[in-house]
Amino acid sequence: MTQLIQNNLFHGLPNEDPYAHLATYIEICNTIRLAGVPEDAIRLSLFSFSQSGEAKSWLHSFKGNSLKTWDEVVEKFLKKYFPESKIAEGKAAISSFHQFPDESLREALERFRG
Repeated sequence: MTQLIQNNLFHGLPNEDPYAHLATYIEICNTIRLAGVPEDAIRLSLFSFSQSGEAKSWLHSFKGNSLKTWDEVVEKFLKKYFPESKIAEGKAAISSFHQFPDESLREALERFRG
């Protein structure tokens, strides 16, 4: 299991997508079922294995068990690696999107999805 998780390492680099990392990480964790162990406990205990470099250092900066819930980890992770400035930037890009004069609707839609 750790091998699967470590094939999806998040380093904290600007070009990495924290949402995609979490989605893949959760997908991997959802394949694990342990009797009497909540899925959030599994996610919490394995999350550090999915981090490397600066991201792992950031995660370890939280002392002891200060991150007690999976939702808290996700909130802090996204706040760190997908700050409000990126959200505003994305909203601006979406709201200013337009179809070029020589571009078909299909091409514009594909570019929008990209």
